[in-house]
Amino acid sequence: MRNDPLTHWIHNHVFDEGSRSAERGTRLVMWITALTMVVEIVAGWWFNSMALLADGWHMSSHAVAIGLSAFAYAAARRYAHDPRFAFGTWKIEILAGFASAIFLLGVATLMVVGSVERLFSPQAIHYQEAIVIAVLGLAVNLVCALILGNAHDHGHGHGHGHAHGEHDHGHHDHRHDLNLKSAYVHVIADAATSVLAIVALVGGWIYGWSWLDPVMGVVGAVLVAVWSKNLIQETSKVLLDREMDHPVVDEIREVVACTVQGRETRITDLHVWRVGQQTYSCALTLVTQDPQLTAQQVRTQLAQHEEIVHSTIEIHRYPSPS
Repeated sequence: MRNDPLTHWIHNHVFDEGSRSAERGTRLVMWITALTMVVEIVAGWWFNSMALLADGWHMSSHAVAIGLSAFAYAAARRYAHDPRFAFGTWKIEILAGFASAIFLLGVATLMVVGSVERLFSPQAIHYQEAIVIAVLGLAVNLVCALILGNAHDHGHGHGHGHAHGEHDHGHHDHRHDLNLKSAYVHVIADAATSVLAIVALVGGWIYGWSWLDPVMGVVGAVLVAVWSKNLIQETSKVLLDREMDHPVVDEIREVVACTVQGRETRITDLHVWRVGQQTYSCALTLVTQDPQLTAQQVRTQLAQHEEIVHSTIEIHRYPSPS
């Protein structure tokens, strides 16, 4: 059964105002991207422009990925009080971020394939029309980046300070929202490719460097792949509960050392995993000579660190040396 700190956290922090702001911003960006996608596809069909059609379908991939991020926020909020989720629904957002990063890696692969194909089979480019499209795409993505950036800043504005006594918790970023970051990376990646496209198209238009367009496509793909790789690493770390190198583990060890001064006590088993953006649960087993030490004493000390919202503590005793 959940203890009070965890229940309190799930009910009050799993979908706080920062997350609501992120959901609103992500949903707005999704609709802007989808609308731009429809306009470009319809215009491409009407004017028989492959450039418009290609950019429209390219934006569709980002609309789907950003929509996935918006859906994750809605699902996490809907099931926030569902008791079947033992530690809340936050990892729905992380799962969406991971899927979005995989999606972004697929986009990078398609960019490489298309660019290499253009290198070996050059095609005529309608430079002026394509430049207008690229500038339009860049403007849309800058607006979307501004919206998501404001949502991110709003989330940070609702963070909590965690200084307890002499412990400084400034190294904890309590609003490291990987789902929002995945949407932001999609927008920034699209903006970066638009900038590279504009450079390539202007160079081809003015100097006749038709090869510059596919080369910039490859450069953009590499940039997108690096961003997606970093996002995959961050989200998979959370999904696989790889947290034992986090500073919070050392804090737990310090708490135990401070609680049992004067008696030999060892931590024989310790597991720490994340249940929120920077919020953790732990399970630990102690072997001690202290006959007075209780699990509640350790739990009370751990509760001073607000990022530790749930703890399972088991104590074994061995006799003091005679």
